[in-house]
Amino acid sequence: KPQQIPTTKTTQPISTSTTPSPKTTSQTPSSIRSSSLNSLQSTKRKVEPSVPALIFNALDNIINTFIDPPIKPSVDPKHVLSQNFAHVLNELPPTECKVIQGSLPPSLNGAYICSGPNPQFLPRGPYHLFDGDCMLHSLRISQGKAWLCSRYVKTNKYTLEREAGFPLFPNVFSGFNGLSALATRGALSAARILIGQVDLSNDFGLANTSLVLFANLLLALGELDLPYSMKLSSNGDIETLGHYDFDGKLFMSMTAHPKYAIFADIQIGMNPLEMIAGGSPVGSDSSKVSRIGVIPRYAKDESEMKWFNVPRFNIIHAINAWDEEDGNAIEIVAPNILFVEHTLERMELVHALVEKVRINLNTRIVKSSSVTTRPFGQHTWGRRTSMCTRRGDPMPKISGMVKLDLSKGDQHEDFTVASRMYGKGCYRGEPFFVAREAAENLDAEEDDGYVVSYVHDENIGESRFLVMDAKSPNLDLVATVKLPRRVPYGFHGLFVAESDLSRI
Repeated sequence: KPQQIPTTKTTQPISTSTTPSPKTTSQTPSSIRSSSLNSLQSTKRKVEPSVPALIFNALDNIINTFIDPPIKPSVDPKHVLSQNFAHVLNELPPTECKVIQGSLPPSLNGAYICSGPNPQFLPRGPYHLFDGDCMLHSLRISQGKAWLCSRYVKTNKYTLEREAGFPLFPNVFSGFNGLSALATRGALSAARILIGQVDLSNDFGLANTSLVLFANLLLALGELDLPYSMKLSSNGDIETLGHYDFDGKLFMSMTAHPKYAIFADIQIGMNPLEMIAGGSPVGSDSSKVSRIGVIPRYAKDESEMKWFNVPRFNIIHAINAWDEEDGNAIEIVAPNILFVEHTLERMELVHALVEKVRINLNTRIVKSSSVTTRPFGQHTWGRRTSMCTRRGDPMPKISGMVKLDLSKGDQHEDFTVASRMYGKGCYRGEPFFVAREAAENLDAEEDDGYVVSYVHDENIGESRFLVMDAKSPNLDLVATVKLPRRVPYGFHGLFVAESDLSRI
């Protein structure tokens, strides 16, 4: 095993502000454990590689240089990790931010958390955007003040590679392009396992895709692993509690996009044969008929699922879905990818139009119609009011957002009722809606609240947090918070209210 050389232990930076850190309504011992754990995690350790490690790293360099170099732009680290897609080098402890415009609303208390890829080490060979270790960027808001914290999710992969001091696992989405790459990387991985350099007992997923709040649990999700349970301490710091398997009921990886009891079987899927031949791990089948599977919420097993053909309806993310007519019909709103052959490999060529699909569960009649005339991404908040991100140039950058009013009826070509573009050179990912009043207020209109999002200005290299009025026709700015450092473009996120944070 690599010998560890101890170095001087570092401590948490002291806030430059005299304002006390935000407090939750309930202080628990876990908040103390979080502080000491993250202090230990911030300690940098130098590792002296063993002889086998030096040999394996040399072989890895040979594979990356001569056998499977990053030739395609989609897997070239210099291209993929450019501009604001580039990773940040270090974690950030809770750091107070400055409100530079307006003021944070009194009801906006909690944390806005985004997940995304942030490789712990610069890639040696082919690297896809989906391959990065997960870093969470949390903005804790309390009484009109905000603190930003960025921490890695301490997955099994992250922990093993951090202790080793170098990458141990090949990249899943980019590391097996071609038969020669598959054979050599597979053999190298097997050798690392045989000598005990890699422990697969806890899997090697990334948990970098999305977050979900479920049954007082904050879970970081990825498609290749069990969820990781997370906790926010009273001072805004982020702690990884470990794998969560739902009391032993979950024994394999789960989806990172849990929505409703609806499943999409589309023309896009994993393509191992194409990957062996040197192509993308994700491929398309234009001859396949897309279909939607619907299973009752309280079904005992999969035999109660019903399938409905929806030709050329290729959705990766759903904006919204709900029951109609006492559960006898469902409506789905989602971006439909128009050119599936470019998915993952040429993301700048991916276009999607938002469509609404209505399925009568009794008559099996399926109707679909477009609700926008421009390409958009995804997000949601209510049954009749939805928020969509607008694609940037090129994808996967997001240049703004629009608000859709789905109650207009099928006769309309465009359901857009409000929009906000971030401006030239300004992009961001997924917005999130936060109700103005407590969730128990059933009389409030479903768009009565705020839309929040991180936005990065590529012109000046500065990231900000925006709070917008969801009811206004231009999604007017309520507050702008300057972040103490750049927040890379990520994937999905959510806002967790203070009342929920105290129960996690």
